[in-house]
Amino acid sequence: MYLEKLSLTQFKSYEDIRFQFGQQVNVIVGPNGSGKTNLLDAVYFLSLTKSAFHSQDILNINHDADFFIIDGTFVSGELTDSHPEPQLARHTQITISLQKGQRKVVMADKKAYERVSEHIGRFPVVLMAPNDTDLVREHSEDRRHFFDGVLSQLDADYLRDYLAYQQVLKQRNSLLKILAERNQVDNDLLDTYDEPLLQLAGRIHDRRRRFVEEFLPSFCQHYAFLSDDRETVGIVYESEVGKPDFVDEFRLSRRRDMVLQRTTMGVHKDDYLFTIGSGEAEAEPGAVPRMAVPLKKFGSQGQQKTFVIALKMAQFDQLLAEKGVKPILLLDDIFDKLDDRRIGKLIDLMEHDTFGQLFITDARPERTRQLLESVRADVRFFDVGR
Repeated sequence: MYLEKLSLTQFKSYEDIRFQFGQQVNVIVGPNGSGKTNLLDAVYFLSLTKSAFHSQDILNINHDADFFIIDGTFVSGELTDSHPEPQLARHTQITISLQKGQRKVVMADKKAYERVSEHIGRFPVVLMAPNDTDLVREHSEDRRHFFDGVLSQLDADYLRDYLAYQQVLKQRNSLLKILAERNQVDNDLLDTYDEPLLQLAGRIHDRRRRFVEEFLPSFCQHYAFLSDDRETVGIVYESEVGKPDFVDEFRLSRRRDMVLQRTTMGVHKDDYLFTIGSGEAEAEPGAVPRMAVPLKKFGSQGQQKTFVIALKMAQFDQLLAEKGVKPILLLDDIFDKLDDRRIGKLIDLMEHDTFGQLFITDARPERTRQLLESVRADVRFFDVGR
């Protein structure tokens, strides 16, 4: 599966532009501020119906316009030397448009989806970006967002439950605010929200727990490869929902929820603990092996970078196993943020045909040409700075 064509109209910094991409490596070059990341975000948006960097769709409209259109053609089924027949390939045109003041429209072959969520997972994508280490350093919301994004591409049932949970949670919080403003308590009305919320929370918790168990072997394998087996790592799913007395505690928390005017317990409070240990600290060769400790507090910058790359590689593996196609891989300014050893590891994976279609951004095209010299693949360069 790959993206063959892409046209952008009034999307971010692009007023009107068209691209024809190769099936393998596409390198987007140009000076800083020329729109390289915006182009990757357009590919991401076309796959997942949202930006990787903006939570509000309207922020993706060019500042001189009142709408944007992203139009692209995905090809499912590879045209290779052994299978050159064109009938093996299926072309699907995806169009996403947004007009200020109106709802976003997502169409497949010029037919609008009844629900935008139906598109999620059809054309899987994985993004590696410079700010990925925020997953380690920042808040639990960032980690939940990452794992929910992976699961949403993998499992349509999970996505439906997740969206339903967010909707009920929003309604319950609104009710709590209204009751607090009126100085009222309506337990019967709150019960109508609590029951579906608890059911959805249970299913989401079970799926997240099972996913971490399935995800860990691939993740640990990638980390070991990238770090030359220097230390071990882990991911611990932390959730109060799995406790035997969670339902009772949730009901007892209603008084506190009324005071705070928000739901204080549930899967929206989950977190994922990233750990490192049982090996030598990268910056201190010869250090005494230690037990697993939080990566956020004790991991070096290099270890944190390696950790998030391994996360993204394991995401790639999970999507490939579930969908049967290699996800599109977006590498944003990756060569400028990694040391030579980690770059070498990624190039090694490219040389062994691990990936499908790649998009790489770089402000230094000659460096990328040199790094990709040994890669036996169709490499195409697109200069967006001209």
